[in-house]
Amino acid sequence: MNVCRGGNTLGANIIIRQAEESDISSILEIYNQGIEDRIATLEESAKDDLYMQEWFANHQGRFKVVVAEHDGNVVGWASLNPYSNRCAYNGVADLSVYIAREYRGKGIGKELLSQIESVAVANDFHKIVLFTFPFNQLGQGLYQKMGYREVGVFKNQGKLDGKFVDVMAMEKLLG
Repeated sequence: MNVCRGGNTLGANIIIRQAEESDISSILEIYNQGIEDRIATLEESAKDDLYMQEWFANHQGRFKVVVAEHDGNVVGWASLNPYSNRCAYNGVADLSVYIAREYRGKGIGKELLSQIESVAVANDFHKIVLFTFPFNQLGQGLYQKMGYREVGVFKNQGKLDGKFVDVMAMEKLLG
């Protein structure tokens, strides 16, 4: 599934492909940046290799991971995650998108999102949901441009650095 794209500020040097085991350390580094920057997850502690290896092992069936490569380096990733273990929600996937700090705002998220949506359709998902912080304007702008709609805001959904934070739910029907 190598897909070269040119719809970003880096030119056509981006390859979107399915993640491989050799990408785990890069995926981990980018995820830990997201944790450290407090922009995309309620997680507060950096994760380790063992955590990410287990996570990756759980993303080998319908719940896939794609990565964005620039000049041979993984600079972002997106994953389909279980939304619920109830069979009524088999067609719904939860979405994660993480971009390396120096590549944020350059169009890579759009390319990852486009590819992971195709992967979702190929794996019989009819809907993607995601959860984002209301203050993550860059992420919300991307999701809205890509056809996601705001469902609502969960007030005081979780704690981050000891303070309650709101979480916005968004969704997109596929196909």
